[in-house]
Amino acid sequence: MPPAPVLPAALRTISPLDHHIEAATGHDIDTLWAYRDRGVLDEPHARLVDRHRELVTAQTGVTFYLRLLNRLSSGEFDVDDALFTRIDRTVEQLAEAADTRDAAARAVRAALEPIEAAAAPDGKQLSTDDQAALLAIAGGAKLYEHLLTGRVSVTTASGTRIPHAELLRLEDAGLVVRDTGHPVHAGQPVALTDTGRAALVSAGRTPSQAPKVPAGPGTSTSAPAQRR
Repeated sequence: MPPAPVLPAALRTISPLDHHIEAATGHDIDTLWAYRDRGVLDEPHARLVDRHRELVTAQTGVTFYLRLLNRLSSGEFDVDDALFTRIDRTVEQLAEAADTRDAAARAVRAALEPIEAAAAPDGKQLSTDDQAALLAIAGGAKLYEHLLTGRVSVTTASGTRIPHAELLRLEDAGLVVRDTGHPVHAGQPVALTDTGRAALVSAGRTPSQAPKVPAGPGTSTSAPAQRR
């Protein structure tokens, strides 16, 4: 199943491990979710984001039942057997939601372990131009040779053109790979290798450089909101 689309930051519940994840990966949560949806992440980081989404959903449930319990005890309702029954039921639901949240947090910590243990691939830092090229290729790209001019270049789905020389350099570094089963004049698909995905994630782009999602309105508290 494809990952759920990223919601605006204002619609999300903050999980208790957000800062830990950002420190370990060098990316803010919004960037990691956006990269997951674009297929940029390598397998360990993709697994981490998937577990984090589950944690956020579980944390949303805890927050909802806490607010409901607070409302029930606010004096808004008559103090009778029906209220006591609702409070007892809400406490049970809150306890179940907390157990689910704690299990999801353990899964996130387990997914973080290999990322924290792994060193950056070959210890080299990607340049800003290389990061931009890899991000463009991650969205879909093909190498074409113009039939009339013989000029060879990469055209990406976003419309970005990458010079052939830059492609060769990225290939030599093991960051991208071409499908040479297709003729160049028809377009040879270009994709990131696992090393390329890991290098892009390990580049640690700052929030100001990362793709952002427009902010939206505030969250409604009438029901548990889903971050997915």
